[in-house]
Amino acid sequence: MTGGLNAYAVILAGGSGTRFWPASTPERPKQLLPLAGERPLVVDTLHRADLLVGFERTFLVAGEALSEQIRRAEPRMPVANCLIEPAPKGTGPALVWAARHLQEVDPDAVMVSMHADHLIEPLEKFVTAIEVAAEHARDDGRLYSLGVPPTRPETGFGYVQLGEPLGAGAYEVRQFVEKPDRERAEAYAASGEHLWNTGIFVWRVADFLAVVRQSTSEIAPFLPELEHGRVEAFFDGVVPVSVDVGVMERARRVGVVRAEFRWDDVGMWGSLARTRSPDEAGNVGVGPTRCVDARDNIVWSEGGRVTLFGVSGLVVVRTESEVLVTTRERAPDLKELAEEP
Repeated sequence: MTGGLNAYAVILAGGSGTRFWPASTPERPKQLLPLAGERPLVVDTLHRADLLVGFERTFLVAGEALSEQIRRAEPRMPVANCLIEPAPKGTGPALVWAARHLQEVDPDAVMVSMHADHLIEPLEKFVTAIEVAAEHARDDGRLYSLGVPPTRPETGFGYVQLGEPLGAGAYEVRQFVEKPDRERAEAYAASGEHLWNTGIFVWRVADFLAVVRQSTSEIAPFLPELEHGRVEAFFDGVVPVSVDVGVMERARRVGVVRAEFRWDDVGMWGSLARTRSPDEAGNVGVGPTRCVDARDNIVWSEGGRVTLFGVSGLVVVRTESEVLVTTRERAPDLKELAEEP
């Protein structure tokens, strides 16, 4: 739909999703799990990209093994458009590499950067917001983020404070705020001038790379490696940094488009209470599960049936190799447990 704007989609599909352990592992990270519906998250993302620009203009950034699994899940993804990351160095280097690649394909390219593990609906509002951001990026040279109005005081998301209006639902960015404490999150949710930062970005690749050269010391010295086709040398040299910290927070001309679609980053087991339909008692079950006299539980089973009886507020996960039982309160801490040997 955005082909007239020289738009291309780049999907960041790396990461191990440790907060969804033990279902999510380095060999099968959460992008490949059906956490928001019947299809894996990354397949949903690829279908959004196809709607936006078509598979021929969609590029995937991930490690080699993960790229192969994704292509098996969605065979229409072109092999030539899979950018195999030599090493995980964060979203900053990954997107710089993708931007440089697109610049060689189309010097006037507008990049739409998406994560592989988000819930977004309805698609019509998503497409509209992307088109607004792409038109602004083409016309004014700003780097754009998509923001959505907060529906609760969420401490696990980043926020964008709105600045002066730019027209058609776009604004200058006054500041980015990462994962505030509860008191500030409540103030942001009630302010009307803060949006959740979705991590979906839109920019002309030439403008993005110009900001990186000027502001991102972790990456800029190694850009010549990319210019000479030495991708592994580029990744060997760069310092890991997120695109939010390394680029967006340092850029002088940044904008945000206020989007009205439903969005969730599906970041931990508790997210399933929002992405899946709970029963009347607030239980969410995926796979063969049963909840009796139980409330507000999240149950995931990849084997035989899991039954919860007379308990509340639990997360129970059964895989072929492990059974996890924890509370919804402690579930966000699973990253530490997953990283233990």
